[in-house]
Amino acid sequence: MASKDTELFSPDLVFFDWEAQSTDEFFTKLGAELKQRGNINDGWFDGISTREKNYPTGLHTEAAAIAIPHTDPQFIEKPYIAVIKPKTPIVFQPMAGMGDEVPAELIINLGVLRDGGQVAVLQNLMNIFMDKEKTADILAQTTQEGMIDAITKYFE
Repeated sequence: MASKDTELFSPDLVFFDWEAQSTDEFFTKLGAELKQRGNINDGWFDGISTREKNYPTGLHTEAAAIAIPHTDPQFIEKPYIAVIKPKTPIVFQPMAGMGDEVPAELIINLGVLRDGGQVAVLQNLMNIFMDKEKTADILAQTTQEGMIDAITKYFE
């Protein structure tokens, strides 16, 4: 499983120092990048915004505040996983309505097409981010290649 999933990470889909005042502003910016690369179709913004409102993806872990937004496969043209480390945290609502708002320090957007793939990747990422040392390693990255290497080495 891991090799298939890790192939979805690409240095050109790692972004640093983004700023956004809301998840909608964030999704607009990310959508423009993904559309330009042929990863998504025109329904993606509405799809991901609606899904995020209905099923929030912010996650407080002991190590960091993260968000793992995703949408339905019909909005994906070419599978991908995008990684964004914003300049300042972007507020997401908590997953399963558990706890306070999540000022996400790291956002990983899943564009997975294969059956069950999104769930498998999501579980894998949650396991990684439950580990303080792995999370610190990932958050310390300052280059696109370094970010991809740090995340993919922890995939199981």
